[in-house]
Amino acid sequence: MSPLRGAVQQAFAATGSLAQADPGYTEREVQSRMALAVAEAIDERSTLVAEAGTGVGKTFAYLVPTLLSGARALISTATKSLQDQLFLRDLPRLRDALGLPTSVALLKGRASYLCTYRLKQARHSIDPGDGWAARTLARIESWTQLTNNGDLAEIDGLDERSSVIPLVTSTRENCLGSECPDYRSCHVMKARREAMAADVVVVNHHLFFADMSLRESGVAELLPSVEVAVFDEAHQLAEAGVAFLGATLSSGQLLDTARDMLATGLQQARGLAPWQDLAAACDRAARELRLACVGASGADGSPRAVRGSMKLRWDERAERTQFGAALTQAATACVGAHMALDAVSELSPDFAKLADRMATLHELTQRFADSALPGQVRWIDITANQCRLVESPLDIRDALHEQMASAPKAWIFTSATLGEDDRLSWFTEPAGLSEATTLRVGSPFDYAEHARLYVPSSFPKPNEPDHALAVGRLAVRCARTLGGRTFVLTTTLRALQTIGDTLRAEFDSAGDEMTVLVQGQLPKRQLMQTFLAQPRSVLVGSQTFWEGIDVPGDALQCVLIDKLPFPPPNDPLVEARVKRLEGKGRNAFSDYFVAEAAVSLKQGAGRLIRSETDRGLLVVCDPRLTTMNYGKRLIQALPAMPRLEAEADAMDWLSMLAAEQ
Repeated sequence: MSPLRGAVQQAFAATGSLAQADPGYTEREVQSRMALAVAEAIDERSTLVAEAGTGVGKTFAYLVPTLLSGARALISTATKSLQDQLFLRDLPRLRDALGLPTSVALLKGRASYLCTYRLKQARHSIDPGDGWAARTLARIESWTQLTNNGDLAEIDGLDERSSVIPLVTSTRENCLGSECPDYRSCHVMKARREAMAADVVVVNHHLFFADMSLRESGVAELLPSVEVAVFDEAHQLAEAGVAFLGATLSSGQLLDTARDMLATGLQQARGLAPWQDLAAACDRAARELRLACVGASGADGSPRAVRGSMKLRWDERAERTQFGAALTQAATACVGAHMALDAVSELSPDFAKLADRMATLHELTQRFADSALPGQVRWIDITANQCRLVESPLDIRDALHEQMASAPKAWIFTSATLGEDDRLSWFTEPAGLSEATTLRVGSPFDYAEHARLYVPSSFPKPNEPDHALAVGRLAVRCARTLGGRTFVLTTTLRALQTIGDTLRAEFDSAGDEMTVLVQGQLPKRQLMQTFLAQPRSVLVGSQTFWEGIDVPGDALQCVLIDKLPFPPPNDPLVEARVKRLEGKGRNAFSDYFVAEAAVSLKQGAGRLIRSETDRGLLVVCDPRLTTMNYGKRLIQALPAMPRLEAEADAMDWLSMLAAEQ
């Protein structure tokens, strides 16, 4: 046994370092097994893909061997909140328990850090009549006197969707770099310097892939010096990579750049160019591009109303004359603006940067006017405010291989959900990791004793119009019996609203004192805080609530899933992946749709049991789970728990849980 494996074994032993530091520590065989596999990958500088069920303690299972190895390490997570948890809680705790002098740094994307230069200009950018924005800006200005690192996450209650945040942070396009008057005190540069000096650096997947495509965030400089790279929540890695490894042109980019050009031009070069006319041309081009993407809804040619978001196939719009004309108009507006900015670029670094931004936008209009590159798929995203033209690779295989071939190191990929077979093919195949060592360690929780699965048999099919209404009414019955403490997870935003409205109507008509919380009515963090503070609550959430939500104890004891989470077949990226599989003679439904549904179902079901003592009921409101052949495969992907055949049995189980409160 290698010295590292021996040290890991000692740390996780019943009388080891972790037990001595924490009186509540419990030795878990599955955690030790995973930690030893990670240690072996570090020793051999090899690749490990490890699926660890809920309760294994995978975070410590990869952190302990990484810290004990003394190797320089990069740890990438799916979200900024998980980054904060690792940096603020888990790493300091383990460093103390193991008695190590390891230095740790946190590195986020630009949008997470205050830009002091743009803060000075923000007062002139906000609408004077917008009192909410003015108060938010005042809070940020007060906080700047206290912060050392400029991380906006320090401001309690600051909504990530706030319109003020883009005004006080920088982007790659508008950052002045070393030309900035505040460069010496720049929080982004300080974070990068600290990352380069640290033993362990915590980043997130978006930052990792953004750097691979832009070579701009500091990760590209850091990665060659790293000996261990760990990707937690690796099931989100592929989609994060696809989002950043392609190209995007949006009407919002045109509008934002035009706004910055107008403000800078009038402030620093008034009279030297027709700034208002140039900005107006960009504004018109942005509007025309969005109208061309949205399309007309009626005989009068009026634009279609957009609620939420829409994703269109590229050929639904790209072959139309109006679309080509809109791209040409955008290109012309960008060229005119670029010429004017370039002419005054020596007056200020602001103009040089704006000229570069306009040149980049022009290049993008040319790219999307031409055919897509081989191996890429295109589509159009539309929201109520903007359109986005997107070109993306189908997977991260090539990009990841390029990184892994650049320098030998240990690569660790881990998550609670990476597939349904021992080779973890759902993750390893599209990531190009079929030759990696794989490990599956199941949850140590006693699902057979503590959980039940109920699939209602006499229930509308998911494609029937009254399905969402039936889900809402079943959720009402469950929540009444249990006294709240219920999640409803939906696969679509449309079902989200229908179910939320049904819950409110049913509770109001009966005079029930039950709080209904629906995704979108408050920021996610506030919704969760309200749910935990008011036990008599039902929370209805869509995609963002299927994972990353940890509610241990009796605060959550019933999870309803509205229907099996198959990928939408008309999604352009899904269509392209299906076409590729069928081109290889494979069964796309079995190899893609069912495999995707199995992983998503595991993620949603994972919200129910979060500790050794948790008890609860999982309800899947989709009869296909028990009537279709693939249903057996999906049930096998879930933790093994007894199935209840009748609603009366399900309500009896909930009544028993309620009586234990």
